[in-house]
Amino acid sequence: MELDPKTMRTTKPGLKPVIITVIVPFSFILGFPLLWKSVEIYRSPLPFCGIEAFSSQLDSEPLHFRCQFQAMFLGFNFTASNDVAEAIINKMSLLNPNSSQCGNCGAYEVSVVIDSGSSCTRTENSKVQCPFNCGEEVAFFGGKFNDEDVDELLRGCLGNVDGGGNVYSVVVVNGGDKEAEVRAVVGKYRHAWILGRVLEEEALSRVAEIFAKVFMNGRSEGDSIRAEFMPVGADGRIILSFSLLNAEPRDWIYDWNFREIDEILLQPVIQSLQPIANITVESQVLYHTQKSSFSYWDEVNSNEWYLDTSVAAGGRSKMLQLVVYIPSAKECPLRLELPNGDLSNTNGFISPMWGGVVVWNPQSCKKDLESKDSVKHMISTQDIQKLFEILMGQLRQLLGLKSDNLYVGQSGTYVLQGSERGFTQWELDVLSRNHVCFNLYSCAATLGSLSRLVQSLPRMIITDEIGKQVMISLEAAKFAQSNASAGIYDASAASSRQARSLAEDSFFHPSIMSISYYSYWHSVIIYTPYFLFVIQPVILPVLSEWKRYKQENMKFVAWKAKAKAT
Repeated sequence: MELDPKTMRTTKPGLKPVIITVIVPFSFILGFPLLWKSVEIYRSPLPFCGIEAFSSQLDSEPLHFRCQFQAMFLGFNFTASNDVAEAIINKMSLLNPNSSQCGNCGAYEVSVVIDSGSSCTRTENSKVQCPFNCGEEVAFFGGKFNDEDVDELLRGCLGNVDGGGNVYSVVVVNGGDKEAEVRAVVGKYRHAWILGRVLEEEALSRVAEIFAKVFMNGRSEGDSIRAEFMPVGADGRIILSFSLLNAEPRDWIYDWNFREIDEILLQPVIQSLQPIANITVESQVLYHTQKSSFSYWDEVNSNEWYLDTSVAAGGRSKMLQLVVYIPSAKECPLRLELPNGDLSNTNGFISPMWGGVVVWNPQSCKKDLESKDSVKHMISTQDIQKLFEILMGQLRQLLGLKSDNLYVGQSGTYVLQGSERGFTQWELDVLSRNHVCFNLYSCAATLGSLSRLVQSLPRMIITDEIGKQVMISLEAAKFAQSNASAGIYDASAASSRQARSLAEDSFFHPSIMSISYYSYWHSVIIYTPYFLFVIQPVILPVLSEWKRYKQENMKFVAWKAKAKAT
């Protein structure tokens, strides 16, 4: 029998070459878990459920701050103290229908003390004992002492000093001359007093209005949370940049002793705002060249008003500009006109989230023509004091408070005592409540965005530092909520500031920012060349050897078939 080697063979082809060629890619397959382990992405566990629960809780149940109110009535013949407390609560509900909003006193109680002189009654929740011994002193000294002395007298009697257990009090003394005007004053701590001949219904209305409109709302008519009135950086810092602008140095040059301003005037303000923000101060004196054209009104975006500042303005801190502008001799005196045509009393204006400007005209607007060189002047202490009062009023407006000392309500006019620290205690409470709400909502939004981002990118690196920041942020937010419910505003504000700051730090962490724009096709482009080079020397020989084995095996089968036929 003739044998054609191209179509037949007498021996069965061996599998040894096939096995040897298969071993090579199989070794790659066995090493793939090691390769996968080497490129594994480390992801610190994040509390996704906790973040979702925190956000849902803020959306469904607004944060309620605990507030306690107490009213002392002297010289009144109310029948029952509990009925008086209920009447005050009903009037407060009508005056403040949005008390359930975050930042308001959503959970509050009213206690009442009624001292008629012959008898004294009080509600069970009252912290003031009967008889109210301090009432006689207020009634006696109220018409003889000034408001500051009465304010300190009530502070000593009621014991409402800084710290927790915030109790807001109103003392109403029914007495005095029948023709005398009723005087209502809100002190700089957490109490107010009303002196004069007052009818019972009028007394209840005045007390309810002080509680609802002043102590609870801070005289604000809008929403309690307004981001434009919270100029605090994401890191909880505010940088106050004071600038003295000399418009024309060839006319005159003015300077100020800012060290004295900082030590005497600014430090009390900074300390009072410490629970709300970490405030730093910087100052500068700028000299401008002559203008090429005369100024005219233009609708300019305040964010485009650029002033040279220090490197401290970088990062996520909030910069507030407080500018004193000294016009040139041609412009002096420069007065600002209000929309109604009247001249501004402060000669200044504010721009929300940017700062404020005050125009200061020298007493003599005539420059010294005999002197060729400009003479350097120092702004007097009296002028500095006036400028500082205006600038502090602008700072109050930037933070969402009003700067006037009178409140005209539905039941009457109230005198508001000022504080040497720039902010009264009850105003700081209002700022703290609003700031806590703003911080917690910002924290929830940031952590929610981080949670969605991490879950959408499975290959994102989550370091232990990020996981720790998220956990501490959630814990601080819970502390802020519990302290708010207990009425401890300072601690609540500090915790909420920490919660927001850590949430921002975790979201803008460098490791996240480097991969937040990561695409799946990035991996395809990186690894495709590697696998293409592996296919040729590893996969192709296996296919080629398998193809050869099948051909040789077909030759052997053909030979066996022919051998059987013969």
